[in-house]
Amino acid sequence: MSTSRDFSELTSWYANWSGLRVGVMGLGVTGFSVVDTLAELGSHVMVVASVADDLRIKMVDVIGATYVQEHPGQDIPQELVEFAPELIIVSPGYHPDHAILSWAAERNIPIWGDIELAWRVRDKVKTAEWILVTGTNGKTTTVQLAAAMLATAGYRVAPCGNIGVPVLDAVRDPQGFDVFVVELSSYQLHWMRGIHPYSSAVLNIANDHLDWHGSFESYVTAKSRIFENTKVACVYNKSDRQTELMVENADVMEGARAIGFDLGAPGMSDFGVVDGILCDRAFLDDRHATALEITNIQELEARGLAAPHIVANILAASALARSFGVSVEAIAEALHTFRLDAHRIEVVAVSGGITWIDDSKATNPHAADASLAANTSIVWVVGGLLKGVSIDELVAKHAHRLRGAVVIGRERAEVISAFERHAPGVTVLEVLSEETSDVMVNAVNLASEIASDGDVVLLAPAAASMDQFTDYAERGRLFAQAVREVVGGEADGKSASR
Repeated sequence: MSTSRDFSELTSWYANWSGLRVGVMGLGVTGFSVVDTLAELGSHVMVVASVADDLRIKMVDVIGATYVQEHPGQDIPQELVEFAPELIIVSPGYHPDHAILSWAAERNIPIWGDIELAWRVRDKVKTAEWILVTGTNGKTTTVQLAAAMLATAGYRVAPCGNIGVPVLDAVRDPQGFDVFVVELSSYQLHWMRGIHPYSSAVLNIANDHLDWHGSFESYVTAKSRIFENTKVACVYNKSDRQTELMVENADVMEGARAIGFDLGAPGMSDFGVVDGILCDRAFLDDRHATALEITNIQELEARGLAAPHIVANILAASALARSFGVSVEAIAEALHTFRLDAHRIEVVAVSGGITWIDDSKATNPHAADASLAANTSIVWVVGGLLKGVSIDELVAKHAHRLRGAVVIGRERAEVISAFERHAPGVTVLEVLSEETSDVMVNAVNLASEIASDGDVVLLAPAAASMDQFTDYAERGRLFAQAVREVVGGEADGKSASR
């Protein structure tokens, strides 16, 4: 079976989407945005999900779509077979070998992600330019930074995508935007095709989501798609050879430039740091001999933004903003008021000379590496869902700065084994309780037994949270709550930048 619909004609909100039979997989925030959009376009929609919020299920019915509950391990829902979809749109997170996707592929039914649909209907209100950001870590911070810089320069900007606001919601916002800054996960990039971004950035690449992609090579292939068809600037990390290779191998639009960034002195067409000054040596006429000052480390330190990985994010965001014409003065002004998200190297308390830091958003070893490197004497709260990634290298690298470790999560055995192999002299305590309400109280009590004056107790789990918590935010919130209950102390309201 194959579809007779000519999808090459469906490249505008105002194309004929009416009557198109679309199967949508997933009814989370992104899935619902897809269903709602298609219903507004006049398509016939059947959404299939194994788990869904009751309110969203009711809303599906209200807008004229159909909800079918999927039962994992069972056959393709008969309702979907009889519906005979002409198109499948899959929410982020569904494995490519999911039974419904395999069924669709066998029948030559096109499979899109939400990003492709959003690109095709982006002209509903005002056709915004798209700036894309991905990387193993730092995506959300960089998106927020770039959006703040663009907004300070007077542009109507929407940070969206994997940051929490679906791109389709931004596309349909009646006020319209000049530019979207879109955070893209590897899941979204796996399905993404046909996008022509204004500028794009890959911040870094490290092992992550290998359980989903199957291999590091497949993960890199997905991430690499972000540079395809870029029109103006491909921003890459000079300290990460993998991102440079991605630029070198990308099929970009004629005239697109490769713009590097790192914490060293910038070469021509780069952003970097000279004597504590963040510099642009890419977007100025005399870049052979001069550079433009953006801000300096001392000013960033005063606002809790001087941790090395945050400085790297600032440089990447500045490169994206400058590619769009934002002045260095506007960038500096935006940085004066910018604050990091909660659960990103956030100091939650200082008590008895011990600093307690919540970096629950460090959901993989690469993120935890940056957080560990920013401190010198640490009691490390670590563990969770490892997503098929080893933490052996991380433990070995930072063993010299660890006073002790408190291991949480249901995959504790793998974590403890890594310490036994690579840091046998480090005190390791284990939280045996797996009840959400107890985990962090126990972790804080155990950390208190090890930590002393001058230490940092650092929640940087290097793992996902869904084994014991709803998400990384709940994990961080419960950690902060436990710290206040167990040890007291006062937070300084800033992010850590040791």
